[in-house]
Amino acid sequence: MNQQTVYEGGCACGAVRFRATGAPMRVGMCHCLTCRRVAGSAFGSYVIFDRDAVTLSGNTREWRSSEHGRRHFCPLCGSVAFMVYTDRAEIDVPIGAFDQTGLFEPTYELWCKRKEPWLPKGVRREYDEERPH
Repeated sequence: MNQQTVYEGGCACGAVRFRATGAPMRVGMCHCLTCRRVAGSAFGSYVIFDRDAVTLSGNTREWRSSEHGRRHFCPLCGSVAFMVYTDRAEIDVPIGAFDQTGLFEPTYELWCKRKEPWLPKGVRREYDEERPH
């Protein structure tokens, strides 16, 4: 029997929930100005799954954060719910939205040209801007 791991989580108020099945495609951190602003922190950290591996419940609002990026958030509490793309079948879920901690560790960092100088360098693979897909 092939059992896949299931990961669950949601927004701060619980109105938006997700369920991800199987292994993520990758896990990364982003230092771009948009991720910094939506996270209210020095970076955003995301687990990237194939879009078909994630089921969602609850209503979200969407806004266009880049040419292909569409960010969704909970209209009740404002929490970042997930990000999808118009040019690839991925969904980015914030690491902090999972019900359990310690599940995922980023293996790369994006937009390091915007990285805070007090953050350590060389811990994981770094890209000045976006990574190839």
